[in-house]
Formats: sequence, structure tokens, C-alpha cells
Amino acid sequence: MVQPGRRAVPRADRRPLRRHRAADRGRGTALTGADVALLLGAGVLAGITSTVAGLASLVSYPALLAVGLEPQDANMTNSAALICVALGAAAGSRPELAGQTRRIARYGAATLAGGATGAVLLLTTPARAFELVVPWLILGAAGLLLLSPRIMSTAGGSAGTARDGGARAARDDEAGGPARGERPAMLLAVFGVAIYTGYFGAGAGVALLAIMVIAIPESLARVNAVKNVASGFSNVVAAVIFAALGSIAWGAAVPLAAGLLVGGAVGPRIVRLLPAPLMRWIVAAAATGLAVSLALDAYT
Repeated sequence: MVQPGRRAVPRADRRPLRRHRAADRGRGTALTGADVALLLGAGVLAGITSTVAGLASLVSYPALLAVGLEPQDANMTNSAALICVALGAAAGSRPELAGQTRRIARYGAATLAGGATGAVLLLTTPARAFELVVPWLILGAAGLLLLSPRIMSTAGGSAGTARDGGARAARDDEAGGPARGERPAMLLAVFGVAIYTGYFGAGAGVALLAIMVIAIPESLARVNAVKNVASGFSNVVAAVIFAALGSIAWGAAVPLAAGLLVGGAVGPRIVRLLPAPLMRWIVAAAATGLAVSLALDAYT
């Protein structure tokens, strides 16, 4: 029953009103101490998972939703914060990055162009379309995560012969020439994954690592280090575009970025101690739950 003097709000209008209030809290500076702590902690965990499997968004994106951002604004804010993963990973992987400057430049150029394309795609399509598609992207990322051991095993087997010549490839890279596997087709594949990274990105690191394992005849640790840094280029260009033309909640981005910086730096060390299968199942289960929740919210 509606009390006298109060206007009834149609059921269909209640969810948009709730979202609007939540989005206002997320964009402004009214984050509570608990919100900041949540974003810091989520950032550290996201940074660690990113250096392990490129799945930072499956942790950081839900955290931004939890503090009140709308899906598209959370995605733009997430892209800005994820820059710190690449910075932290670069600091924590300096031994693995040695001698790979030219290789990083090649792949960085591909991810830079792809990230810009994906960011423009996000800004030029309706926000409603993003809300409808993002649950499926997250669900696909969860599936990709569970399949990643098989994907990496297949990719590693295909690249095994080429990796035997890793020392020669490193010398080629220092001389400026691409290794045999690093041909335009591979760079084009990296460009395609980077488009998805600029648009949303959850799970993109798994696909990017699988491509680079085939293309780069080096150890997995050195390939993963290149992936972590090169993927940062797509987040940098996306963040610049979103800052100029979109909507970034800087009050939420800063504590999340701080956590990502720490997580990205310590991730390469922590990963050696964590049981990878358990970590994959926990993240995949959480991602599936998030996808179902967002789907119910978007389609009902």
C-alpha cells in the first residue's frame, strides 16, 4: 500500500533509480573506508591473477560494481586502473624481460592499435548493448580459464621445436629482426585480442599468452613477461580515450590501481607458491556467479 502523499514508483522504474544512485556514489568522492579497502584488496588479488593468467578483470571489475559503478563506467575505470598491472609486472619481471626490448615494441604496437580500436567500439555502441553482452564475455572468460591448461599445452607443443632455438631467437631480437614465429599473421592475431582488451578484456590474457607461446621461441616465463607488458599498451590507450571521451571514476580508480601495482609486482613471486588448479577453479566459479548475476540484472 502506498502511503498518503507519496507517489508510487512503477516496478519497472525501481532498478534504474537504484542504479543511478549507486553510480553517483561510485563516480564521486563519497567512497567509504570499506569501499577503499575493498578496492585495494581486490587490486592486489587482481594484479596477482593477471600475472598468472591475465584475468585481472574477473576480480577488479566486480569490485568496481560492488562500490556502485554502472557496468560501462566500471569497465572504463577498470581499464585505467589496469595500467598499473603492466608497471608492476615489468618491475617484478626484469630478469625475464632482459634482451626483449624490440620484441616488446613490436607486440606493444599491435596491442596499442587494437586497444584503441576496442575503446572506440565501446564508446560508439549503446551502453545497453554492453550490459547485455558483458555477462557472456565473463562466462566465456571463465570457460577459457578452465581450458587454459589444455590450450597452453597444445600451444606449447606446437611451439616446442621453435623454442629449442630460443637463444638464437633472443640474439635475433636484440639485432632487431623478428623470430621465425613472429610474422604478420601472429601480430594480427595479437591485434585482434587487443581489440577485445580495449572493449572489455576479461580472459584476454589467456588468449594473448597462447598466441605468444606459439610465436615466441622462449621459455614460458619470458613469454609471459612480454605478454604482461605488451597488454599494458592496450590499457594505456584505452584509458586515455576513456578519460577524454568517456567516464572514469577516478576516486575508485586510484585505490584499485594502487592494489594492482602491488599485486602485479609480487605476482611473479607468489605464483610459484600457489596451487594453480585450485586458483583457476575459484576464479572461474566466482566469474560464473558474477555472469549469472549480471545476466539476471540485464535481461529481467
